[in-house]
Amino acid sequence: MPAVPGSQPQPDPSGGSSHPDDTARMNIGQVLDLLRPDFPTITIPKIRFLEDQGHIKPERTPSGYRKFCTADVDRLRYVLTMQRDHYLPHKVIREHLDAIDRGLEPPPIEPVVPTVPTVALGDDGLPSPASFARRDAVRLSRRELLKIAEIDEALLAQLEDYGLVTAKPGTGHYDTDALVIAQTARELGQFGLEPRHLRAFRAASDREVGLVEQVVAPLHRGRDAGARARADETVETVAALSVRLHATLVKAGLARAGLRRG
Repeated sequence: MPAVPGSQPQPDPSGGSSHPDDTARMNIGQVLDLLRPDFPTITIPKIRFLEDQGHIKPERTPSGYRKFCTADVDRLRYVLTMQRDHYLPHKVIREHLDAIDRGLEPPPIEPVVPTVPTVALGDDGLPSPASFARRDAVRLSRRELLKIAEIDEALLAQLEDYGLVTAKPGTGHYDTDALVIAQTARELGQFGLEPRHLRAFRAASDREVGLVEQVVAPLHRGRDAGARARADETVETVAALSVRLHATLVKAGLARAGLRRG
């Protein structure tokens, strides 16, 4: 378990502080730089979301910019670790932080499932070919998926109806991809996007998979011992490149539409 964050830095016996820079104030980009080595998938929207959940309360400048102190970063580390390693829902994490703020020990953590591997990112912050080479060993029951993703049965049923989430044939278990899709659908739902709106993402991904199949098909016909390895490497590389292209086109399109700065 990570070091328990307090609401205020605790002084050490020598009269100093446990955080020598506890009076420093950081912007959200600096906080992101501090967290990213341990949490590669962290983003600025994620930090803002955790603030909306009440886990941190950064100061605001007169112009509205967030300013974070060391205690805020410690709390973010605690929250992100509880999510990554123990799959605690936000309600339980709030109970932990509330206990810590009152000087109490947080409730014991019940083991749930194996740790979900993080997505391997390239220098541009987008998934790298290595992220498509992951061999998923996570097996979640329906109950575990509902609990960890913090969704209800109705939302999961809709995701399945629209082909966004699928249980493994034969076992009925769900993998990491199902978990990530369910969590993402829940977060998008906070902006009014429902599973029916997400069908376009499934259709687009199916088209991209079709393009990858066209590229790899000749390699699958190879008869030498290295054909399978070359095919796997090609799939991983082309898939990563297609995701990079897709993300960049969306970014450029938002700029053209005036929805973000160029």
